Amino acid sequence: MIRAAYLADEGLETVLEEELALSGRAVTRWHGRLALSPDPPAPAAWALDVWDAPREISAASIKEAADALRAIQRNWSVVPALHHRRAALIEARLPPVKARPLAFPEPAPTGHLGGWTLLETGLILASPTKSSPFPGGAVRFVEDREGPPSRAYLKLWEALTRLGHHPAPGARCLDLGAAPGGWTWALAQLGAQVTAVDKAPLDPRVMAMPGVSWRQESAFALEPEPVEWLFSDVICYPARLLALVRRWLPMATNIVCSVKFQGPTDHAVVAEFAAIPGATLFHGAHNKHELTFARLG
Repeated sequence: MIRAAYLADEGLETVLEEELALSGRAVTRWHGRLALSPDPPAPAAWALDVWDAPREISAASIKEAADALRAIQRNWSVVPALHHRRAALIEARLPPVKARPLAFPEPAPTGHLGGWTLLETGLILASPTKSSPFPGGAVRFVEDREGPPSRAYLKLWEALTRLGHHPAPGARCLDLGAAPGGWTWALAQLGAQVTAVDKAPLDPRVMAMPGVSWRQESAFALEPEPVEWLFSDVICYPARLLALVRRWLPMATNIVCSVKFQGPTDHAVVAEFAAIPGATLFHGAHNKHELTFARLG
């Protein structure tokens, strides 16, 4: 019996399976990027999406499959793994899901969305509920291909969209390890007052934005001070970032950081991040081999 399904990002299947094993959840088999488990569903930081109520549905024909899904609810998104042509024909008979790109800071959709896949030609696995409101757990944005100096801003947009909270105009923000300025650009676009900290200078276009100032020093040498928002996308070992976060916890109301892994995933340090009171940890579709850590006030 399948009681939960966890959708891994491409190339991170092993990392997700390691996380599930460490928390005592078995994976009976993989179906494409879906890890199928006989254990009750639980949050998984490395899963793009968690199907928490999967059921198997027998359907001999394409029409029967579509009718069975529609009888449960209206909105579904498919995760294709096998029988792609048949899955596409079933999908065509379902009401279309308008998964248009979001114009940040537009909030995430609140409509009910389920997930389904074809296990066999005549067998569907369908979960009417899942953790992400986005098809495949991946949010898409109306991108700005001219303003930001890098694509790192998409990672921050996704994090703030998932958290449902972002800096208000005039909010005081610190961006540690900011160069070349992708996150600083995104925060300044919101009207925040951003102090970017890095030994390297920001992109001149970001430096010229209203509300942006630059401090030429190490993110790790900066003495903690009261701040409304602390951000960091700095490249460092997770244990070093954990020490930095712990130093800033009493001073920063809100913290959002990228936890980056070089080589094997350090699940022990992930557990230490997760143990911080109020912590949120997740892997976003715009992350690489990394997690987003957040602690909101």
